[in-house]
Amino acid sequence: MKQYIVDAFTDKVFSGNPAAVCVMNEWPNDRTMQNIAIENNLSETAFAVKDGEAYRLRWFTPGGEVELCGHATLATAYVISRFYEPEQNILQFDTLSGRLTVEKYADLFTMDFPSFTLNPIPITEQIVCALGAKPKEAYIGADIVCVFENEEQVRSVQPNQELIRQMDGVCFHITAPGREVDCVTRSFAPKCGVAEDPVCGRGHCHVIPYWADKLGKQKLTAYQASARGGTLYCQYEGERTMLSGKAVLFSEAEINI
Repeated sequence: MKQYIVDAFTDKVFSGNPAAVCVMNEWPNDRTMQNIAIENNLSETAFAVKDGEAYRLRWFTPGGEVELCGHATLATAYVISRFYEPEQNILQFDTLSGRLTVEKYADLFTMDFPSFTLNPIPITEQIVCALGAKPKEAYIGADIVCVFENEEQVRSVQPNQELIRQMDGVCFHITAPGREVDCVTRSFAPKCGVAEDPVCGRGHCHVIPYWADKLGKQKLTAYQASARGGTLYCQYEGERTMLSGKAVLFSEAEINI
């Protein structure tokens, strides 16, 4: 089985978020896909099979299958457009989150993703202990989002992964206004076997609707303030959030199974 590793939301290797991508003629069983994801030990491994004009796309973390993943979708679109269908500028993916569309403009890939609605929640002692700092606001959609006053606070958080694992939601995001961009964010996903996601598209489907409302603008530039870092060019369109980014190939390999 052919496998590619792509760094997403970046234009240079060793930054952005690495995802493994397997484009196949038929599906292996779920256990095999999960084992590949565990062996890769990346935040996501994507598996795609052509189905008519679209691709069926599934994402696996080391901890299990997830229903939405941004960077691995970007990585899959990059692989297909480079190695399988270079003439296609629009790719369709059928996923657990419905039909997702990715359009290619030169070296930029734009993904049409669902927006998450955020509901306010109390800032509990558990949240404060998990982050080692008190955010000014907290919300929940599919994930928890905590908002801080400034970028320095977001960068300095040293999370307690076990406490985060015990909370509601799949992932846990912290965000604040950026010094040089509209917002900075970090994302933690211990329930998925990922301590900190290097760049999280799913997380920005939560935070971009928030910042679009707070800043009064639809087009935003976002930065994921992880150790690797990554840049997302975003547009909020109500029920949909458009996430754009670049990608670069790190490796090609054959999986011997």
